[in-house]
Amino acid sequence: MIKDISRSALNLLMGLILAGFVFTPKASAADGKAIFKQNCAVCHSMTDQHLTGPGLAGVMDRVPPGKWLHDWIKNSEKMIKSGDQYATKILKENGGATMTVFEGTLTDADIDEVIAYLKKGDATTTTSSTTTGGTTGEQVVEAKGGIDPLYIILIIIVILAILIGILRGVRNSMSAVAEHTPDEELAKTFWQESRDWMASHRRFIGVCCIIIVLLGMRSCWNSLWMVGVYYDDASDKGYKPEQPIKFSHKLHAGDNGIACQYCHNSVEKSRHAGIPTVNVCMNCHKSIQTGPQYADKEISKIYAAAGFDAKTGTYDLSKQNPIQWIKVHNLPDHVYFNHSQHVVVGKQECATCHGNVKEMTVAEQKSPLTMGWCIDCHRKTDVAMEGNAYYDKLHAYLKNKYKDQHLKTFTVAQMGGLECAKCHY
Repeated sequence: MIKDISRSALNLLMGLILAGFVFTPKASAADGKAIFKQNCAVCHSMTDQHLTGPGLAGVMDRVPPGKWLHDWIKNSEKMIKSGDQYATKILKENGGATMTVFEGTLTDADIDEVIAYLKKGDATTTTSSTTTGGTTGEQVVEAKGGIDPLYIILIIIVILAILIGILRGVRNSMSAVAEHTPDEELAKTFWQESRDWMASHRRFIGVCCIIIVLLGMRSCWNSLWMVGVYYDDASDKGYKPEQPIKFSHKLHAGDNGIACQYCHNSVEKSRHAGIPTVNVCMNCHKSIQTGPQYADKEISKIYAAAGFDAKTGTYDLSKQNPIQWIKVHNLPDHVYFNHSQHVVVGKQECATCHGNVKEMTVAEQKSPLTMGWCIDCHRKTDVAMEGNAYYDKLHAYLKNKYKDQHLKTFTVAQMGGLECAKCHY
């Protein structure tokens, strides 16, 4: 009987180990995070930063209780038309910009997972900027949370392992007294008995191995899916490499109001925005030889690259060296993206894809730039056709095509922006 109990405990232990793999609490959080990144992160950050839509830090404390947030995500337009006061308030605060309707795109379970992810983001991390003595730093406050269910499973496994050891000792002692069990059985170790148990339960072990392999493959797929994708939210930091020269976009584009096109001068004429040459830097820094933060330390690196002697005001071409800037935003080689088409014809601001660069001391990637992110933008972005001669014929064609729907504006998707060959050919 004791032996049967020991075997049953071992069966239970194996079952709990399998449950630990299958029902790990990170799976649901990962799903909610993935859904958020694919559908919501285009417009919202998990901080208090305002992108296209408001930042979601503390959102669970702001929205009305109950199912309000679920209904809002599902169909925000329906709630606005119903006269909901808080929905109307959000609409006014965001300049009348409406949110994407996810009814038919996301299931109720998907929306619940996104809300769970938002709750987790609110409960675990709050980031605030503090200024003390003229220096600015970030203070991260960890909120108190409950015990991770994974730890509970691990504790149960340890307790069962101890219990199995005790039961084996009791069984061996009673068997030795009763003299019913051969000595070779009593001499077996726990691992030997485990091996014998697995040999007698091959079908169960086979199923467990298949499930574990599938879970491992799923984990690998999820990891590979995000290779090269850098993103800024509550848990991941955006790609922000250290550049050879500490160039501040905030100082140049923000404080001094230098237009992006001045340095990235090919953005309106080419598919590439272009990396500024040293000559562009020297247009200003031949006379501006010191900066507000690093004095002449960083500007001297520009002089070294240009072969410029600040004392004599002359160039030595033999001493010139290109600046090895590190690319921040990068698309796969099989993707075609044209900056001029988006900036000149599409009338898109740089911040649409690159974030508010005017507030960045160090340039970083603010958007995931995945295919899903681009497609979502094409689905909801209205094309500026009125008064744009480039679209005259296309505008007339679309008006006739969608005349039954009485549309006044058209998205990129409606003019063929979702065709595969547009970006892959």
